[in-house]
Amino acid sequence: MILDLGEDAKEYGRQALRAFEAAGGDQLVQQAEAKPDTREVLAGPVLNELGAWELDARTDSDGLEAAAALCRSAGYWALPYPVAERLARPVDLDTDGLIVVAPNRPAGAVGGVETRWTTVTLDGARSTVVGHGVTGPAFVTTLELTETDSEGAGDVALGLVLPCWTLLGMLDRALELTIAHVSLRKQFGQTLSAFQGVQFQLTDAEVERSGLEILAKYALWSAGSSKPEALVDALALRMSAIEAADVVFRVCHQLHGAVGFCDETTLSWLSRHSQPLRRLPLGLSATRDELTRRAGRGGLRGLYA
Repeated sequence: MILDLGEDAKEYGRQALRAFEAAGGDQLVQQAEAKPDTREVLAGPVLNELGAWELDARTDSDGLEAAAALCRSAGYWALPYPVAERLARPVDLDTDGLIVVAPNRPAGAVGGVETRWTTVTLDGARSTVVGHGVTGPAFVTTLELTETDSEGAGDVALGLVLPCWTLLGMLDRALELTIAHVSLRKQFGQTLSAFQGVQFQLTDAEVERSGLEILAKYALWSAGSSKPEALVDALALRMSAIEAADVVFRVCHQLHGAVGFCDETTLSWLSRHSQPLRRLPLGLSATRDELTRRAGRGGLRGLYA
């Protein structure tokens, strides 16, 4: 078990960061929110240039690591495109992407992206998306489904893990922006970063973020190794990711003050577009209940034990 990405995957992630910045950076999500049907036009070309859809995250370990690095870079810029869902596509169906959904009222942040979608529930029931509702905030839309089969149990773990890497990238950026903010903003004759209370809050947020990073690497390894407990590990990662996001965004908003909720700040856009990742397919309480049910009396293994 090696809990780190390879150098090639890390370099791929760095190249993706630069490519997204050159393509428009923070302006991409703002433009896409104004016109959701332009998401493919805005983000598609740069993803094609990066060879994103040539990555094999299902059967190739190097491709899996590169996919995780790409999702993290996409999250850093809040890239207005369902990268993780596209990369999690199953290999045995003729489809372009996979969305993990709740059995009741299935939904996904795929509004404005016209492509072939497959959904899967935590129990492995797969369906084809045949329509969707009106695109709402953060591109979320309800999905109309036609059941395909019940053979998707092996697809779920990766479908849960990769979006957590996207959320990790958002937390990277949120903390980076906040550290820059408190290093420039002055109060009582000194920068905010000099106050001990601010330092304590940032430390709490960084502990959550760095802990999530380690757990994300472990869950990625578990999913790529097709371990029997891969789904339990993925659920544990999702629960930890939601908890970490709650802490990090709370601290970042507090230290930004009221301006952190205004669209003039990048933090506002990151926070808003992190919501689908934190709420779909299940929120914190439902994820915790599902993890408890599946882990059973045997409990968790590995890093989660």
